[in-house]
Parts: sequence; C-alpha cells; structure tokens
Amino acid sequence: MDRFPSPNPNVELKLVTYLSNGLKVKGMLAEPKYEKTNEGFLYLRGGIKNVGRVRPARIAQFAAEGFIVFAPFYRGNQGGEGNEDFAGEDREDAFSAFLLLKSLPKVQHIHIFGFSRGGVMALLTGIQFPEAASLVTWGGVSDMALTYMERTDLRRMMKRVIGGTPEKFPERYEERTPLFKMEALKAPVLIIHGVNDHNVSVEHAYRLERRLKALNKSVEPWYFESYTHYFPPGVNRKIVQDLTNWMKRQIKR
Repeated sequence: MDRFPSPNPNVELKLVTYLSNGLKVKGMLAEPKYEKTNEGFLYLRGGIKNVGRVRPARIAQFAAEGFIVFAPFYRGNQGGEGNEDFAGEDREDAFSAFLLLKSLPKVQHIHIFGFSRGGVMALLTGIQFPEAASLVTWGGVSDMALTYMERTDLRRMMKRVIGGTPEKFPERYEERTPLFKMEALKAPVLIIHGVNDHNVSVEHAYRLERRLKALNKSVEPWYFESYTHYFPPGVNRKIVQDLTNWMKRQIKR
C-alpha cells in the first residue's frame, strides 16, 4: 500500500497492489480518517482501459458517507499485470477485491456497488459471494449481448476482447451475463437507472428487475425519468447519500 493525495481532508487514500489469480493488480482504498466504521464498500467501475477510470474524488465521496471503500482498477490498468477482458477473467479482480476487503480487521459487512459495465461485475461478485450485505447497480449493464446490439461503437472492441459476436459465440456472452445465474444471489438489490440513458439502456434495468422478481429476490428500483447515464452533480450527491443510507438499512433488517 502507498499513500495517495486525497481530495477530501477527512478521507485517507492509498494505492494498493493485490493478487488476482497470480496477477499483480492495482486498486484504490479509501477510509474515513475520523469516523469509525465496519462497513466495507466494493466499488466496481465501468468502461474499459482508460475509459471509466477510477476517480479518487468519487471513491472519497463514498468513504465520506462512512465506508471503507476499495476500487479495483482491473488487470492491465495503471501498472497492473494482465489484460482487461470486459467481465471475462477480469471478474476475478473483483472477487479478489471482495476478499481483500473481507480480510481487513475492521470490516464486518461488505456492500457491492457497480456503475455501467461495473453493474455486470457487481452482479457476478454478488453471485460469487452470497454473504454480501447489499448490492447496488447504477446505470448498470445486465445483459452483455444487449450491450453488443445497442452499442455499435463498442462492437469492434467487444468482438476483439470477447472473441466474436453474440450470433457466433452466444455462450461467451451468456458467460458474461449474470441474468442466467441469479438463483445464487442472496443480497438485496437496489437498481438505479436514468430512463433516457443512451450508454446503457434502461432495458438492462428492466430485465434485471423482472428476473429478480421472478426469483422472489429482494429488489428495489429507482428510475429517473429525466436523466441519462450521467446525473447532474447536485442530484448525484443526493443519490449517493440516499443509496448509502439504503445500504446501511439492509444491515438492520
């Protein structure tokens, strides 16, 4: 661990190198300086490579709400070994990050948060670790084949990273799609999505909500009619407070 300059005087940041399936992967740990907490928060970013990088200010924002936050950069990024592969083997980076948080003496509960492509990573992690306290997906992908169909600008990257199209290799897209594995999920789920989202359509949220309800899982959707993939700063701050309060309430259930 190495100290990192924090944008918030009340939050301490550290750069962390940790092991994921034998690879040295990088991530960022944020912890409140003056507030005692036993709540862990796994932050799973969206994008790929330099698109959607972990932002220190965002990690500090969640830590300031009373969480010990860890955000993996995923393999191959910012000095880490290996190559990111869009919710393929790089899901292990999220799994190992969950275990890292679990190993911290202060942490008693771990909440999982995923934004955009991180929604898939969050759901896969929640399936892998049924002991997770809660799970939030914000503007999150839930169906990788649907992403391929909707995002023509990502198709070349997805074909390269995944190894082909959903038509030729449906099993490779299904493997990256948590909707087919939700039976194992135990954590209550909060879905946050802008109805006018053109990066990740609200259909991803609808499909996830329908699947969870069909399995009688605990799910609460928050849909915002006026917003896209990115919410105005003031609204964003209010939702961060609301979702972290929602997470804390799940512990008391």
